[in-house]
Amino acid sequence: MSWDIVLFNSRQTILSVEEIDEEQLEPTDFYAVLESSFEQIEKDNSHRRINGDDFIIEYFTHNEPVSNTILFMYNEKGLYELITIARKHHWQIFDTSLGQMIDLNNPAINGYEDFKSYLQHVLWSNK
Repeated sequence: MSWDIVLFNSRQTILSVEEIDEEQLEPTDFYAVLESSFEQIEKDNSHRRINGDDFIIEYFTHNEPVSNTILFMYNEKGLYELITIARKHHWQIFDTSLGQMIDLNNPAINGYEDFKSYLQHVLWSNK
């Protein structure tokens, strides 16, 4: 089970996904940037798996640039790697566990702990 985040490239500072101005979204080749930013990437058709130091990030590629894409995270450390990339490329990150945008200047407030709690609940309720 993964913790999911969404990368956005927008000229607008997104405060809430409900208020996104689609005219401000910028098509981007997220995958080219990700693949040039990490050394160990497994490829299987459109599926990608980044094997980092104590983290895994999975995603599916698209045939053309997109304005947003979902990433499946396994460990919080991967988020901090993505934040470095997001800052460099002026991307924004939505945390599905929190239901809000991540403040790239204060990334310690993120949904990883909520995700871990949910995961524990699911695992224990199935026993």
